Amino acid sequence: MLRSHYIADVNAGMDSQKVTLAGWVDTVRDVGKIKFLILRDRTGKAQIVVKDLSMLPDNTLRESVVSIEGTVSMTKSSKDFSWELLPSTINMLNPSEAPLPLDPNVESELETRLDNRFLDLRNPKIQAIFRVKDVIQRSFVRYFEDHGFVLVNVPSVVAASTEGGTDLFHVKYFEKSAYLSQSPQLYKQIMMATGLDKVLIQTPVFRAEKHNTTRHLNESTQMDIEIAFVENEEPALHYMKEIIQFIYTSIIRECKPQLEILGKELHVPRSTKVMTYEESLDLLEKNGIKLSFGDDLTPEAERLLCTIHDPVIITKWPTDIRAFYSMPEPDNPKICRAYDMLLGGAEVLSGAQRIHKYDDLVKEMKRRKLNPDNFNFYLSAFRYGMPPHAGWSFGLERLTANILGLKNIREAMVFPRDRNRLEP
Repeated sequence: MLRSHYIADVNAGMDSQKVTLAGWVDTVRDVGKIKFLILRDRTGKAQIVVKDLSMLPDNTLRESVVSIEGTVSMTKSSKDFSWELLPSTINMLNPSEAPLPLDPNVESELETRLDNRFLDLRNPKIQAIFRVKDVIQRSFVRYFEDHGFVLVNVPSVVAASTEGGTDLFHVKYFEKSAYLSQSPQLYKQIMMATGLDKVLIQTPVFRAEKHNTTRHLNESTQMDIEIAFVENEEPALHYMKEIIQFIYTSIIRECKPQLEILGKELHVPRSTKVMTYEESLDLLEKNGIKLSFGDDLTPEAERLLCTIHDPVIITKWPTDIRAFYSMPEPDNPKICRAYDMLLGGAEVLSGAQRIHKYDDLVKEMKRRKLNPDNFNFYLSAFRYGMPPHAGWSFGLERLTANILGLKNIREAMVFPRDRNRLEP
């Protein structure tokens, strides 16, 4: 047996018990005729007290993979460990080469870390980010499954742009041209015509914008919902408020060790402020940032709003700066029923009630200089009974980065893809 327990499974009640631990050699310290080997696995670190140096392989270098059988011994002599392992056998599973291209225990430049991501991820602090991200994803699915939503999968290779833009990754699909999907938007709307009228989606998306910022990726993960038979955008806003509280609650409950490692104290938002786009412009102007009607919120504006209300939902956006499928207000078509959520200083969610009538949708496409013929697969669903519907989408990496206060969104992706990075 290469492992009987993870390090975190060992406790005071196991004094004098034999266990087998496995992991990586974090450090080796010489103290006279004794060596202290610090073993690391994904749950923590343990101190191995090696008194018989003959059992320690000569090639026991840092980051080597070992399996160690021994006896648990409670100790009061160490300020870092409540117990030690007295080994009976040390089995070298795979020695590491030296020198290391990256020291997981030493802070390095982000690009160096990403070049050697497999080593970087051995750092407990980096692992903690992805344990939190894992809980965000799982809690998202858990909440919506508990509320009657159906988890569906949609294509990542598509025939047309979701947003009508040009910043797409073109791919050759046999004898046809295709694109990597920039959003599951059109497909989740089509699902509203199927009778499965409450769906959730987690899927990779691809944006070909040539940006190089700390808050954008060219491949990211979207977490979407769509619901049908709505009168307006309010049901979608209700779910938005509830899921953010559920996610925070789940992280606080399930990720206490990770939050301690990251030095992050989280609190469940008691409420989520909702304001209209025009109200947000007034608030910004009172605080020294002037934007005109029709301007998108700048990063500076988003950060300022979050210093006043965090999170905050901005509703009733100018129709012309939102996606073509956004539902205009009947009494004021210059305003639409679109909304964003700002959290931690940036937008993390975007959505809208959608136009659900075929003629209205085609008319809006033409007004936007889009060719409806390029969207036949999408428009067909609106010709044969499409109910009123609304939805939204979280950017998973943006949400993770903003909750944890990460300086760069690339830190929230195991293997990020940006304008310059295609490997590892």
